[in-house]
Amino acid sequence: MARIRAAFHDPDGTRYGIPTYWWKGAPPGYATRRQLTAAGLRPGGQPVAAQILWQGVGGTRTAYLYRMDLAAPKRTATPAQRAAIGKALTARRTCRTCHQVRPYFIPRSLGECLACAIPQEDAA
Repeated sequence: MARIRAAFHDPDGTRYGIPTYWWKGAPPGYATRRQLTAAGLRPGGQPVAAQILWQGVGGTRTAYLYRMDLAAPKRTATPAQRAAIGKALTARRTCRTCHQVRPYFIPRSLGECLACAIPQEDAA
């Protein structure tokens, strides 16, 4: 076992307070938040069960692990919530001045679409 791995190997949690493993050294049954999300799960209010420590850019990096058997299924938005999100995104693309729905989000710094914020000179 390399020195770095040995420094981060604490499966009992005596040194770091919770079970600690090195990079790619965690036993099966544990997953990070991203791994849970990829599997369609979420932590579901459970506390952090373990952690992974490794040497990274800028010092020691940490990834928290959750137990997969205690993870809950990921919640999905209801049809009403999806409709509300769609209306909110449409409102972000609607110009307050000309009331047109643009294919881009209206910049908050301008408060109106680019056509209204930067009027074109008449070429007459």
